Amino acid sequence: MSIVVAFSGGLDTSFCVPFLREEHDLPVYTVTVNTGGMNDEECTRIEERALELGSAGHFLIDARQQLFERSIQYLIKGNVLRGNVYPLCVGPDRVVQAEALVVKARELGATFVAHGSTGAGNDQIRFDIALNVLGGDLTILTPIRDKGLSRAETTEWLTSRGIEVSASTTTYSINTGLWGTTIGGKETLTSEYPLPDDAWPTPSAQDAPEEPVKLNIGFQEGIPNQLNGDSVSPVDLIESLNSIGERHAIGRAIHVGDTILGIKGRVGFQAPAAAILIPAHRELEKIVLSRWQQYHKAQLGDFYGMMMHEAQYFDPALRDIEALMDSSQQTVTGAVTVTLYKGGVHIEGVTSPFSLFDTGIATYGESNELWNGRDARGFARILGVQSLLTHRVRSAATKNQTSS
Repeated sequence: MSIVVAFSGGLDTSFCVPFLREEHDLPVYTVTVNTGGMNDEECTRIEERALELGSAGHFLIDARQQLFERSIQYLIKGNVLRGNVYPLCVGPDRVVQAEALVVKARELGATFVAHGSTGAGNDQIRFDIALNVLGGDLTILTPIRDKGLSRAETTEWLTSRGIEVSASTTTYSINTGLWGTTIGGKETLTSEYPLPDDAWPTPSAQDAPEEPVKLNIGFQEGIPNQLNGDSVSPVDLIESLNSIGERHAIGRAIHVGDTILGIKGRVGFQAPAAAILIPAHRELEKIVLSRWQQYHKAQLGDFYGMMMHEAQYFDPALRDIEALMDSSQQTVTGAVTVTLYKGGVHIEGVTSPFSLFDTGIATYGESNELWNGRDARGFARILGVQSLLTHRVRSAATKNQTSS
């Protein structure tokens, strides 16, 4: 028997390792699932931390490609922004991380899986649902949630046993993934105070370079696959955009929304690649999709984002929506020119071999080859028939009521 812990190296998961060893008198293994935002130095630091805390063995699993294929590609195809602001930075990661945790637990013959979520946030629900669906034979341990421990209390417990705790992990909770970084702290517990500059992982727009940078991003059937003319994998492209965007303070904001548990929540985030790719992809869609494709995609994209946010990844409705998204992207191929400057993303132009923007047929507000003025006059008259009839009937009814 043993316990396998989803380990990030932060305060909460650092507490779980020695606490569960003491509480259950079992070996505790740690699993770090790389879903983005981790370099070799960070991975080494996390492993060292796990072993220092008493891990019986540490495992690093690279799941970035899996995360893109499972979730991020559909967040791009659906132009998903929760509350028109938040690109679901790390929520989708939990499903991929939970699956890796279950696989490793079964390889090790473990009986328990554990995560460091509290009882107040969304991640506890995301982890629990994914672990129950994929590893129903395993028992889930959540010591911080079950004992209602605060960050101050877990810090005190660790320091009382001679385990050093970084001040930054006590003050702010930072989660980093391929699709962005979230920051939570005392300021986000209210609706009125901004995060201080030192809470953010990168410089502000004020400190960004004075010179803008221009990018050309290529898409193939809705998937980003070129940067400045070079073919790259979607994961590498996203990581490159994150690096470039961070230097220019792109994608930095605070989101207020409804949590899975029904209360309001607030979180700071920085998601440069999402802030660049979603508007670029949406602009490309505007010239290749019909108006009704765009309309229905917007409704389904919003629903898809809500379901993903609320831990409903396994509902079959999401597979149906993904199939529609894939179908809609057959002509979403082309290139978008984007300029980044001091926190702003500016779309400059779009090209596509499937563009419906055909100046050979018509130029908006000037001339056309498909109809003449008489056709346009008749079209306007017919299109307005129902409005005309409604206006006449209601005007007559109002007049009769007034005269009586």
